[in-house]
Amino acid sequence: MEHTIQLICQTTALSELRKFLNKNLSQIMLSEKDKHQVILAVEEVCANLIIHSHHCNGSDHISLNLRQEDDRLVFEIMDKGKAFNLLDYEAPDLKTVISEKRKGGLGLILVKKIMDEIEFESQGGTNTCRLIKFFGS
Repeated sequence: MEHTIQLICQTTALSELRKFLNKNLSQIMLSEKDKHQVILAVEEVCANLIIHSHHCNGSDHISLNLRQEDDRLVFEIMDKGKAFNLLDYEAPDLKTVISEKRKGGLGLILVKKIMDEIEFESQGGTNTCRLIKFFGS
């Protein structure tokens, strides 16, 4: 099974993304909890790309490819925006975030907790974020 969607880089496209994920994940043997968590993780990555990499530029696009393999789900999110370097990422201190009552900045921590593997690559001007969730994990 493989499904693809292309989204404009506007936050309004996130509702279209949720519909796409709900529809296609309903065909897969996932618990409701796992389904909601996976949707949250994929939406977080897409929202970060739309907001931070593309600055909500409606003429830019990102695409998502959802593929079911024997033991896993693979989400490939591709764009041509500013590449994200995981090596440059410093996770925020949770105590500081809580004490400052700061909103945001926790998305990648959340994605790492939900997904089993996260891969970033940039090649030929195309960036790919690959999120992998193993069945039964």
